[in-house]
Amino acid sequence: MKNPLYKRLQAGFSEWLRILNFEKSSQRDMPKMLDEFLNYLEIQNCNSINEITESHIQNYLNHLSERPSKTRAGGLSQNYIRKYLQVVKKFSRYLAESNQESFEVNIKLKGKTSNIKSILTQKEITKLYEATKEDKLGLRDRAMLALYYGCGLRKNEGLGMNVEDVLLEKELIYVLKGKGYKERFVPLAGQNKTDIENYLNYSRPHLSSNKKEQALLLNINGKRLKTVFERIQKLKLEARINKPIGSHTLRHSIATHLLQSGMKLEHIQRFLGHSSLESTQIYTHISNEV
Repeated sequence: MKNPLYKRLQAGFSEWLRILNFEKSSQRDMPKMLDEFLNYLEIQNCNSINEITESHIQNYLNHLSERPSKTRAGGLSQNYIRKYLQVVKKFSRYLAESNQESFEVNIKLKGKTSNIKSILTQKEITKLYEATKEDKLGLRDRAMLALYYGCGLRKNEGLGMNVEDVLLEKELIYVLKGKGYKERFVPLAGQNKTDIENYLNYSRPHLSSNKKEQALLLNINGKRLKTVFERIQKLKLEARINKPIGSHTLRHSIATHLLQSGMKLEHIQRFLGHSSLESTQIYTHISNEV
């Protein structure tokens, strides 16, 4: 890229991503993808922002669909082309927010906008709860659902939780081993609190064979539970839900339901423990699709 204006704007875009605390991978990859777009404009003899039209953008996307992929046979996938379009949109947003001449991007690609494969409806969540039993494993199942759906924890956050991390009096859960080892507090109230409390009082004591074991979720041998996948699959079969489900499905589902209920994106970001609002914004697309 030789155009000094484009070089300056690309550098400014990179700095803007850093200041807004976008994910590290976005700060690394988006400027490279923008470089490809600006190079294309330069080849098309489009050398200033006010010359960019919707035709330029559409032709660029067509170019991407035809150019060979560097990682597999054939052209770029639709998901990958969508990423390039998102970069162009963010570049347009950067220009507008920094009071520079910008351009409009009204192009929409067909198909879903996320890689999240399934979201459970609230009725399906209710079916999962109804599939739990009243025995010690059933009470543990409800505690598991409280952690992964009610509190929106990641898989390893729930498995790594200790009894001391459950602050019943304060109605909070302390998440120490979050992604990137970031700590946070998650609200624990209502039925979620009741399910955790019932597990602690009436199930865990019957699973524990060693009083020194600090893990919150125990297996039948009284050791820290290593996986929740099998239990979730068992509940899925009992509930007759015909969707792929894992612990992250429950996390994605609560985030979507909170957004649908009117909770602000910033509050959902803190609830989920996202370091960047960019990660949370995906649910605005999902909530329109389910």
